[in-house]
Amino acid sequence: MKMTWRNHLPRAALGALATFFTTAAPAAENLLAPNARLAIIGDSITEQKLYSKYMEAYLVACAGRHDLKIFQFGWSGETAGGFAGRLANDLGPFQPTVATTCFGMNDGQYRPYAEDIGRNYAANMRKVAQGLKALGAQKIVLGSPGAVDTKFFVRQNFAPLSGADGYNQNLGRLRDLNRQLAGELGLNFADVHQPMLDAMAKAKAALGEEYDVCGRDGFHPGPNGHLIMAYAFLRALGCDGRLAEITLDLNGAPVLSEGHKLTGGSGGRVEIESARYPYCFDSDPKSSGSTRSIAPFFPFNEELNRFVLKAKNLSAAKAKVTWGGESKEFTREQLAAGVNLAAEFPKTPFDSQFRKVLDAVGKKQNFETALIKSFITQFRQFDRERKNDPELEAALQTAAKRLLARQAELEAAVRQAVPPVKHTIELTPVQ
Repeated sequence: MKMTWRNHLPRAALGALATFFTTAAPAAENLLAPNARLAIIGDSITEQKLYSKYMEAYLVACAGRHDLKIFQFGWSGETAGGFAGRLANDLGPFQPTVATTCFGMNDGQYRPYAEDIGRNYAANMRKVAQGLKALGAQKIVLGSPGAVDTKFFVRQNFAPLSGADGYNQNLGRLRDLNRQLAGELGLNFADVHQPMLDAMAKAKAALGEEYDVCGRDGFHPGPNGHLIMAYAFLRALGCDGRLAEITLDLNGAPVLSEGHKLTGGSGGRVEIESARYPYCFDSDPKSSGSTRSIAPFFPFNEELNRFVLKAKNLSAAKAKVTWGGESKEFTREQLAAGVNLAAEFPKTPFDSQFRKVLDAVGKKQNFETALIKSFITQFRQFDRERKNDPELEAALQTAAKRLLARQAELEAAVRQAVPPVKHTIELTPVQ
């Protein structure tokens, strides 16, 4: 997606704007029908299980989608063509109804763009799309490749361009081919490449060139880069970012949006039980290993993480908002327009439980990698023996059922890690 005008503002202005900003660019069509089965597919960057983990945690804890089944299919060193060859075997047991793909980093061959690279990539992505449709995927998001780090991706074969500029040009061409293919086939598209480039430029300008966004090896991002990737895919899936709207009326009753229940309080103080969480960042504002550090440089909070407090009939010019153990002052005008608590408060009452959600998702996705790479993919080696040996076929089917049942148990544990969180918001006028 293209960055909007607010991404060109100084960092301080961005922070001020976030206070007032309670609406977002329209989300795409919601691709996640009730009980959808989402497959998150890609190469070693997907197998890092970071953007896929952030996506699943967001969908379950923030969007409140406990009906979804989510499975990650990352494979180190994979290309679109490699995945097309194992697609039917590996995805068959999961039967996805929705899929996201992220190929291109390896397909670009780490050399300047050439027509054979583009031709092979487009042909193989077409095979991937056709294979997903044949499996019953009703909605498909063709994701572009990401980007390489402008400081740490160093190659000599792109002269006169730097290695980073040269390979980012290649990846941009592959992105354009993916967009074109999605349009031709009537599929959805996620631009992962441009948001990473744009956020990286802003982050390095503010935090220094040593702040890596696409990893110290140049192409495997840390948590910061993966949050941008998760953002691109969640927007493409149609997530609208409206997580909470809590309106305190100093002359009347509070009003809470869906997913939040009033359990007590009066006047400017409310006790709430929330089944929908804000997305919670880690604590470090400067480290590339932190999700918080990248948040000011792309519109994650504005477009996906709006946990908004509004106040009506506030007589004082300002008020102190206390949320959990943290307090911050806002003007009457800011509170009337709406304050995004998720963006304004570095600590939230949800932080501890959100970490448990991430941990549970991580355990599940780690198991999924082992299940696919060490077991289900290997089924293909025994096709002839299975056909001629009913006992072997039955044994393999039994093992598959048991392992998929274990995956389902880990999935249930993710849901159990998202209980409603009780929290208090207090509004104190400041004279």
